[in-house]
Amino acid sequence: MIDPLEPDAQAPGLFDGPEPAADHAAVGAGPARTPGVGPADAGPGTPLAVRMRPRTLDEVLGQDHLLGTGAPLRRLVEGHGASSAILFGPPGTGKTTLASLISTATGRHFEALSALSAGVKDVRAVIERARRRILHGEQTVLFIDEVHRFSKTQQDALLAAVENRVVLLVAATTENPSFSVVSPLLSRSLVLRLQPLTPDDVRALLRRAVADERGLAQAIALTDEAEDHLVQIAGGDARRALTALEAVADAALHGREAGADGPAEVDVDMVESAVDEAAVRYDRDGDQHYDVASAFIKSIRGSDVDAAVHYLVRMLTAGEDPRFVARRLVIAASEEIGMADPTSLQIAVAAAQAVQLIGMPEAQLTLTQATIHLATAPKSGSVTDALAAARADIGAGKAGMVPAHLRDGHYSGAQALGNAVGYRYPHDHPDGVLTQQYPPDELIGVDYYTPTTRGNEAELARRVPRLRAVVRGTRR
Repeated sequence: MIDPLEPDAQAPGLFDGPEPAADHAAVGAGPARTPGVGPADAGPGTPLAVRMRPRTLDEVLGQDHLLGTGAPLRRLVEGHGASSAILFGPPGTGKTTLASLISTATGRHFEALSALSAGVKDVRAVIERARRRILHGEQTVLFIDEVHRFSKTQQDALLAAVENRVVLLVAATTENPSFSVVSPLLSRSLVLRLQPLTPDDVRALLRRAVADERGLAQAIALTDEAEDHLVQIAGGDARRALTALEAVADAALHGREAGADGPAEVDVDMVESAVDEAAVRYDRDGDQHYDVASAFIKSIRGSDVDAAVHYLVRMLTAGEDPRFVARRLVIAASEEIGMADPTSLQIAVAAAQAVQLIGMPEAQLTLTQATIHLATAPKSGSVTDALAAARADIGAGKAGMVPAHLRDGHYSGAQALGNAVGYRYPHDHPDGVLTQQYPPDELIGVDYYTPTTRGNEAELARRVPRLRAVVRGTRR
């Protein structure tokens, strides 16, 4: 089957950015803490999401599947594990926090690099410092944020240090490491997938931030509806939830009357005013790009028009290139529908041309119309099956000589070679079809196209066998 999701080079997503980059840890006595990573550096002027970063394992919300008794991640955080780890999950799920907690629990120096800015030279410098510490009985946790952005050469530079446990590597990535991390590094590390926070987890986080002295210290009071709305727009992302809460609190506190007593009440209207748009879990460069695009195509294939429209809007809201979506629709028109509704290809191609002509945001209407047409059209995979069957035969060497009467006869000496001799012209026959051999000898009688009984193909299911019987001379 044709893969409808071949990679397309895209710009970074609109909403899903990298985890906050951490500067290099200082080298000195005792565990080092990197600015911007742990709450020790979180003064009153720092963002709420940084101030509320968990200080202990008990404060971590979510990831119960990885933090249960005896689980590998709990063992690492509690200082009992020795394996390096790759933390894979969407933003705002605690990857940076967990790396910091591992360092704190083990009493190791904490070094941090961001793959957005670090090079091989930086990696080697960190490893060399770690080697020197080993001579004094000290160990190092190396946290690498956005590790999927490291090149193969940069990742290879880590291998020996990880294998020999010069450093305990904790790498964070928003992309599936199977696609973005080199195999030798994968085999030397535990791959642990973090999940988005549940609504209950986000709710608990918001309440903690409102009440805690590190947070808002009860300066505001959320109505139930306002809290529900913040939970919804967070989309399972702790950082996004706290960023939205901070924006709401700032608006509420600056908008209240001077001298007012008690916490400022925040209702759902204030939340909607302070936070423009719900979070969309989508990364145009990452795993989510392919997950959402795959769900879009499969919803069209499954004739779920509502789900198809959902994934379409989800992609467009996240800033996906509308040309990418249009190309998916053109492919789906042939792969998922084909001859069951030949107009689907025309509509998909017209939509792709319209996207080029009018651009966004108006092109959303065109793409939605095309999506609805394809999702509600009768489905057939017969085009895909015919292509696959023919490719299989050709790949197996079944590509014999073109029958002589079909060969080109438009040059001098062609007839002497037997080319085009005996060819029968179908238009001379009243029915426009007649008995004649068309495939190579090895493929006489082979059927590639099998129409379904859905949509336009119902008529083809009756017509194709009759055509084959006439062409092959098997009509009774």
